Amino acid sequence: MKPTALAIAAALGALAGAQETVPSADAVIAELKAGNEHHVAKHYQHPHETAARQRELSGGQHPHATILSCADSRVPPEILFDQGLGDLFDVRVAGNIAADAELASIEYSVEHLHVPVVVVMGHQRCGAVTAATESGDPGGHLPVLVAAIRPAVEAARKLPGDLVDNAVRINVENVVRNLRGSQPVLAEAVHSGTLRIVGAVYSLDTGKVTWLPESGKGSLRSLDSAQSIPGIATCARALETTFVR
Repeated sequence: MKPTALAIAAALGALAGAQETVPSADAVIAELKAGNEHHVAKHYQHPHETAARQRELSGGQHPHATILSCADSRVPPEILFDQGLGDLFDVRVAGNIAADAELASIEYSVEHLHVPVVVVMGHQRCGAVTAATESGDPGGHLPVLVAAIRPAVEAARKLPGDLVDNAVRINVENVVRNLRGSQPVLAEAVHSGTLRIVGAVYSLDTGKVTWLPESGKGSLRSLDSAQSIPGIATCARALETTFVR
């Protein structure tokens, strides 16, 4: 098995006497892209799956990326990026939204585990996004989830093409924007240059991850102020209201 770029970077850091080497965001994204190519070709390297790796991680973790992705069983980050134990900090929730609980997990990974990259990843034919395009009450606690995604759906209705595909992409863009502006932890890390937050969409048909443009870094889409994006606090209030019904 060939050494990965991240393994080489870690080895160089160790030789330089660094106590803890944090790979660059560019190196991490390159590694994720290479791993996804393995997944598309079904030529996996299966890194970091040994008993030795498991023992190594018993004393602590140093993941190199946080992945906020959908809870859908068809979208497991370790497989589609060909990563192993301890490589990724996974935050998974239907519709890859970021309410308080998800945000807290992401903040932990940035502030305490020092991950240099957060990837917000939606996927083709997402059930949560599809539910947000439909009328009627989905029942249970699902209205809270749908409400967080609905602004992306309303923006997508103004665009040509497939409604769900467009809404999946816009939902990722919205969440990326919210995370980049989240005070104090994430916004400060982005501003200082220690963190990159990027968006991506996974294809169920091909297995390929498409990376969204990072133009502007602070905003992937220009939305009118009237098109409010539900913030973290809004989602939290909606959750509270739902649970006390």
